Amino acid sequence: MPWQPTTIRYRIRGLQTAAETVLVSTNAGEGFLKAMGNRGGPHRLAADWVGTQLAAWLGLPTFDFAIIQVQPENEIPFYHGGQAQPGPAFITRKDPGMTWGGDAATLAKLVNPVDIGKLVLFDTWVRNVDRYPPNPATRRPNRGNVFLSTENVPDGQWRLLAMDHTHCFDGPGYLDAKLDKIDFVQDDLIYGLFPEFIPFLRPHWPALEAAVARPAVARLKTVNLAWIQQITAQIPNEWQVETAARVALAKQVYGRANFLSENFIPELEAKLLT
Repeated sequence: MPWQPTTIRYRIRGLQTAAETVLVSTNAGEGFLKAMGNRGGPHRLAADWVGTQLAAWLGLPTFDFAIIQVQPENEIPFYHGGQAQPGPAFITRKDPGMTWGGDAATLAKLVNPVDIGKLVLFDTWVRNVDRYPPNPATRRPNRGNVFLSTENVPDGQWRLLAMDHTHCFDGPGYLDAKLDKIDFVQDDLIYGLFPEFIPFLRPHWPALEAAVARPAVARLKTVNLAWIQQITAQIPNEWQVETAARVALAKQVYGRANFLSENFIPELEAKLLT
C-alpha cells in the first residue's frame, strides 16, 4: 500500500537545506517535509516530485513519498526563519539509516552495490548537480545527499537509496520553458560520479550496460513521453510551474533518455580513463 500521510501533527526540527526541509510527525509516522515558502522556491518541490518518480522507474530504491497539505494551523517554522505556507507540500517517509560521509568501506557493505552505477546514470539523466557535480571545482560535492538505509537489511549492511532531487534538470532550481534546449538535452557531462564510487562500477558493469546499451533491452529507450507528461501534469498548480515549463521539462527528460541510451556508456568509459 502506498504511503499516504494526510495530517501533519507537529514539527520535530528544521534542517539546513536549500529547500528548508523540516522533519515532522504525521498520522503515518515521521517524514521530511519540503513546503512552499522555502527560500529556494516552489520549483524545488516540483523537481523532487518528478525526480523521485524517475529514480523509481529506473529501478533505484527511493524513500516513500507523497504530497501532503500544510494547513494554516500547522505553523511550521523553517530553520532559518519564516514558516511553511499552507498548501501542497512534498514529503518523504523517514527511513532508519544515515547519510553517507564518503567512506568507501561503507559502500562495500551495501546489499545493492549494483545500484551505485544506476545512481550515476540517474544523476546524469536528470542533470543532478547536488550529489557530485561534473566539475567539483565550481560546486562542492554533497556526500550527505547519499542515503544508506538499514530497513530490511542484515545487521552491518546498508541499502543505497536515491534521495533529494531538488537540484535536478536545471541546477539552480528554476523550471522554465528553456529546459528542452539542445545544450540541456545533449549535455554529455557525467553527474554523480564520486571518486569512491569508481571501484564499484566495473564489477557490476554488465548490469549497468543492460540498463542502457544495445543489444540488451535499452531501459532508457523505453521511457514513455506520455507517462512523463502525466507526471509533470500532476505537479500542483500552487508550485507555480507554468505550462510551457512542464512541456519543456517532459521534453528534456524524454530527449535525454534517448540521448543517454546511446551515449552514456562511451562517456562514462572516457571519464573512467581520464
